[in-house]
Amino acid sequence: MDLAVLPAFLLAVVLISASPGPAMALVFRRAALEGFRPTVATVLGLEAGLYLWALAAGAGLAALVAASETAYLVLRVVGAAFLVYLGVRSWAAALRSRDAGDGADAPDTRQPRGRWPSLRAFGEAAAVQLANPKAAVFMFAFYPQFVSPDQPLLQTTALLALLQVAVETVLYLGLAAGVARVGAWFRRPAVRRRLEAITGTVLIALAGRVAFSPR
Repeated sequence: MDLAVLPAFLLAVVLISASPGPAMALVFRRAALEGFRPTVATVLGLEAGLYLWALAAGAGLAALVAASETAYLVLRVVGAAFLVYLGVRSWAAALRSRDAGDGADAPDTRQPRGRWPSLRAFGEAAAVQLANPKAAVFMFAFYPQFVSPDQPLLQTTALLALLQVAVETVLYLGLAAGVARVGAWFRRPAVRRRLEAITGTVLIALAGRVAFSPR
């Protein structure tokens, strides 16, 4: 790996990771409503999806997705549909909470549903990342800028991706820890309803951007 490119690579990764998007929305929502520990699975799922896309870019598979209109369209539709599903689910949770007539001040201490909530959170986050065609195009355009022609593409991309995963993991876990510190306020039923509604709206809007924005 060419160490001279690392400062520029790390700066680009920090700026990219800090930009709003589906990943940040998922991390914020889970940390606010469920606390720090359940959010770890979401962060790991996002980074697993990111790393798989990076390996695909190194192997040339991301280039095929970027070049194929059919593959890009399929991923775009699947990604948008999944984001809509998550957005509708957030809105449904907000409406259920309103209909239940929960108190406005007492924190909601209910645990996440399902037998394996962490595994479900990991799978959802990985699916959001893998079903995003923008990720394929981004990886295909981003990583080759930091790989010299005389370096092995796949191995160098894998190492750079590990750095990106490490940086993003630290940033997202830091965000989760900060949000979780005031989690009791977010879990007050009135605040929770608003947060679920806002998150649902943001995810549906992001689905529209995935579905209709140009490459």
